[in-house]
Amino acid sequence: MTETAQAADLVRQEEKLNPIPEPFEGEFPIRVRGLKNVFGSNVIHEGLDLDVRRGEIIGVVGGSGTGKSVLMRSIIGLQIPQEGTIEVLGRSITDATDDDDIDIRSRWGILFQGGALFSTLTVGENVEVPLLEFFPEIHDELRHEIARYKVVMSGLPADATGKFPSELSGGMRKRAGLARALALDPELLFLDEPTAGLDPIGAAAFDALIAELQQTLDLTVFLITHDLDTLYEICDRVAVIADRKVIAVGTIPELLATDHPWIQEYFNGPRGRAARDSQDRAEAKGRAAPGDRSAKAGVAVPDTATDTQISDTDTSDTDSSGTDNSDTEKSDSGVAADKSADDGE
Repeated sequence: MTETAQAADLVRQEEKLNPIPEPFEGEFPIRVRGLKNVFGSNVIHEGLDLDVRRGEIIGVVGGSGTGKSVLMRSIIGLQIPQEGTIEVLGRSITDATDDDDIDIRSRWGILFQGGALFSTLTVGENVEVPLLEFFPEIHDELRHEIARYKVVMSGLPADATGKFPSELSGGMRKRAGLARALALDPELLFLDEPTAGLDPIGAAAFDALIAELQQTLDLTVFLITHDLDTLYEICDRVAVIADRKVIAVGTIPELLATDHPWIQEYFNGPRGRAARDSQDRAEAKGRAAPGDRSAKAGVAVPDTATDTQISDTDTSDTDSSGTDNSDTEKSDSGVAADKSADDGE
């Protein structure tokens, strides 16, 4: 048998051992019904329902303590709810077996607050963690090349692959965490406060990167944020959590038409008006309107270290808490689970 035939036979054997699931073709890759989360006597969610449409960027907002991060952790299986059902990519998360859990976790990527990188591993080694977990048969050289490509895709220079998290700025660590979240070419991308702690220029660049990646990779993005500019700039719809449930889901104009006091205060307060005025000025200059990201499509994912990069001179804060969250998390789908957010966030 020739070397080519042997290689083809090996690939076929690996595909039998690790079959690649068909992409989800349904309308709602995430469906939550009747969710209830309780911590002691503190009821965080009760009767929470949410449908996330395939291919959208949905922003999730709410006051502190309303359970935005708890909702995300419930969806990805890190938090077991007291009541309710959760389906992700057509699979039940609340009733999943261990084998089902392993399969479904390979189909999403997660960026936690602060990046949540392992401090003792280089950026490249961090990106390789999910590859080693789900595809251990990949040869070292190919795994290193995949990691390098994902690092560049996230907007970092190629030489950042060999650096440790302590050698990166806060903004660069977020991008490294994003590279790891994209390591397995996921269908779903979960982002928890991705622009927190970034300067306005860095935050805007990160928003543009997420929009590009969503278009190029056909991602469904679940984005928790307090950043009104992010909501106006890249989100197709916004889900509002209050009163222990999702009280409204829609475009920003649709939400502005509601009379809920929190929604009105949030979007019509000083910061909300400033974000809306900024968006209006951008539209006047010919940029895309909120939810219309078609004008931003067609931008290729960078394939060289010179495209869409962030340099070592990035001066953004270390993370939203000012500390390195490394090594305090456990691995989940190759991504460390953020334990820094309190139970009510």
